[in-house]
Amino acid sequence: MSTRPALHLLRLRNAVGIKDQLWLEEALLRHDTRNWCLLKDGEPAGGTGRPTIVLGIGGKPSKLVHLDRVIQDEIPVLRRFSGGGTVIVDQDSLFVTFIMNTVEVTPNQPYPRPIMEWTAGLYRPVFERLRSAQTKPFELRENDYVFGSLKFGGNAQSIVKDRWLHHTSFLWDFQRSNMEYLTLPERRPEYRQDRSHSSFLTSLKDHTPQGDRLALFRELELELGSHFRVQAASEPDVRSDVVERRLGGMEAWGKKARTRQVSPAEELSKLDNHSRC
Repeated sequence: MSTRPALHLLRLRNAVGIKDQLWLEEALLRHDTRNWCLLKDGEPAGGTGRPTIVLGIGGKPSKLVHLDRVIQDEIPVLRRFSGGGTVIVDQDSLFVTFIMNTVEVTPNQPYPRPIMEWTAGLYRPVFERLRSAQTKPFELRENDYVFGSLKFGGNAQSIVKDRWLHHTSFLWDFQRSNMEYLTLPERRPEYRQDRSHSSFLTSLKDHTPQGDRLALFRELELELGSHFRVQAASEPDVRSDVVERRLGGMEAWGKKARTRQVSPAEELSKLDNHSRC
C-alpha cells in the first residue's frame, strides 16, 4: 500500500511583507528538501494602505507599469524570483504557495504545464465546494484560474533541479483604481483579448456565498489531507532552522535571493536617456 507523502503546512502572519515572504519561499525551494504549502491572508496594512506591484523575474517595468503614476503615488515595485506576469498585492490578497519535490507528485514532470494541471486538479474540488450556484465552474484557461472568462488569481512558477514552486495571489477583492498602475501587457492570453484589467478580473468575494475570506484556506487544507500527510509547521521554527541556521539570517540571505526592489525613478531615467540617444 502506497504511503501519502508528507506536506508541511505553514501559515504566515499577515504582518510578513511580500518581500520577506518571497525571500522565505525561495529559501525553502533552494535550501530545503521538504514539501510545503504556505498560506497567508493579506499584506500588512502599514500606515499608507498602498499596494505593492510584483513583476516576474523577466518583467520590464517600462512595459508593464505606468512609471509616472507609480512614482507619483510612491507605489513599491518588486521583481520576484519566479516567472509569470505582473500582480498587485494588498490587504485583500490571499496567498497560496506550493513547494514540492517532483518525484512525490503525479504526474512527476517538472515542467510548467504539468504543474499547472496538477494545481488545477487540486483546486477544482475546492472551488466546486466554495462557489455560489450562480458562478460558472472553476477552469484552468491557458495559465489562469478562471470562473468562465474572468480571472481571479495570478500564478507564477520556479523550477530548480528536482523541486518546483507554484504560487498564487488570489483576489479576495481588489481596488479597480489600483489596476490603473498596470499597462495592458503585450503578451496576454488569447481568451482575454483586449479587455482591461478591471473587465478581465473578478473577486472571490463575489463568488463565495458566505463572504468568508478564509473559507479558501479551510477547504484547501481539507483537500490536501486527502493527498498528503499534512503536518503543521511553526513560522519561528522554520525561520530559525532554514533562514538563520542554514543561510545566516534574513538580511544575509536577502543579498543573495533573486527577489529585488525596483526603482521606478531609475527605470524612467533609463527611458529618458534612451529617448535622447
